[in-house]
Amino acid sequence: MSDSYLNFPRTFGELKKSGYKIKTVKDEIRDNLILKLRNKEQIFRGIIGYDKTVIPAIANALLAKHDLILLGLRGQAKTKIARMLVSLLDEYIPVVKGSEINDNPFAPVSKFALDVIREKGDDTEIEWIERERRFAEKLATPDVTIADLIGDIDPIKAATQRLHYSHEGVIHFGIIPRTNRGIFVINELPDLQPRIQVGLLNIMQEKDIQIRGFNIRFPLDILMVFTANPEDYTNRGNIITPLKDRIDSQILTHYPITIEDGIKITESESWVSRNSGRRVMIPYFFKEIIETVAFLARQSEFVEQKSGVSARMSISAMENLVSNSERRAIINNEEIIYPRISDLNAILPAMTGKMELVFEGEQEGNVKVSKALIGKSVREVFKKYFPDPLEKKKIKRSAQTEDITTNNVYDEVIKWFEDGNILELDDEISFIEYFNRLKKVKGLAALVSKYIKCEDDYEKATMMEFVLEGLHNYSKIAKEETEGITSYKDMVGVMLFGKNKGLSYDYESEDWS
Repeated sequence: MSDSYLNFPRTFGELKKSGYKIKTVKDEIRDNLILKLRNKEQIFRGIIGYDKTVIPAIANALLAKHDLILLGLRGQAKTKIARMLVSLLDEYIPVVKGSEINDNPFAPVSKFALDVIREKGDDTEIEWIERERRFAEKLATPDVTIADLIGDIDPIKAATQRLHYSHEGVIHFGIIPRTNRGIFVINELPDLQPRIQVGLLNIMQEKDIQIRGFNIRFPLDILMVFTANPEDYTNRGNIITPLKDRIDSQILTHYPITIEDGIKITESESWVSRNSGRRVMIPYFFKEIIETVAFLARQSEFVEQKSGVSARMSISAMENLVSNSERRAIINNEEIIYPRISDLNAILPAMTGKMELVFEGEQEGNVKVSKALIGKSVREVFKKYFPDPLEKKKIKRSAQTEDITTNNVYDEVIKWFEDGNILELDDEISFIEYFNRLKKVKGLAALVSKYIKCEDDYEKATMMEFVLEGLHNYSKIAKEETEGITSYKDMVGVMLFGKNKGLSYDYESEDWS
């Protein structure tokens, strides 16, 4: 707490003399938002990709003093944004000390606060509560009751204080009135039983609560915020029409629009700076591959698009990628943690549990679909760094004739495999051994040097493996994977003499083989 907090008025009389003016919570939020907008400050720090879409819509709702709902698929930062609304509250506000519902001393509503002020008047003690204590949230589940949210009669309180059940003092307040003069969030609103949603109607419209048979009403000063996944409307529940009508603004969230935004989100949320004392280095193209996997999954016919593909998939995938690299560095006692293309298999556990497949995808299997998405992502990113292996170019022979041929920059590398050579890369070999094996592929190092200005051998070696993986995904060379060992070999040889145990997905026709 700041030193100035110690000098705040401590009694109701001192508060009145100070000239302090109480605002409603929505006016308070509106004034603080206006100040941020005027000073061109960020409203929500760390929220990426919403600057021109979601954030302006939220600002408009708050300026209009609206209750609101954030509607979107899983992993779209709905809960994170709702929690960050607390930053728009004043740092401290005064309440009647001991009040369960943050009673405004100028307009108390609970029996406790009314009795205290009636008895002590200007000597009533004032407590200053910080903004974090004025925020509460509840995950909507089918077992949530009206008593949980609003309150009920407490028989134990009645017995211990010898009060009749008709006495207001026997009321036990729920979480919503306890958040009076603050922000209350209900996550996954459709999961709330319809009869419980009905109990929110008065709060949304009349801004008051009623408990059991009490004639007295408690006016609440509160900002109500809801989050919901549109898919839950049919899967697990629904938002009743009268409640939906009372929510002033419905704001649609979305997944990152660009790969760059997705990468920034993953960078900000994933744990990659490990505490093992080793240096972590992640080439940018790995970040592109992981984010492209998520983008492709959100477009895939095998993935259930109504459920969405959470940003948490990319975050977990990046952490698994680093962990596999870290494990290898620990085994080989190496100081640098640097991912390899073969480490992409380590992101499968982050994918298979976070994608819901449609029927066709279920037939193929989670792992098979995930591997196909990784391969397709490698293929997409590869074109940003190296020439397209399938690109056709015209060679003019004479004024009358010209030939069309494929890009031949990869011929020397492909021929090395056609000559019967095989490259095996073990997942756990040291960097020196890894680099030495890659250098055996004729023309590979020169090809990388031609197109990429590598800063060190780590980047060069990884780029060399990237070329081989790219050629595999363009069906120029074959790949087999067995027990942590990746083997690159001649495509024709595998087709004639051995089954390719790698990806069984034709990227040209986009069909399963």
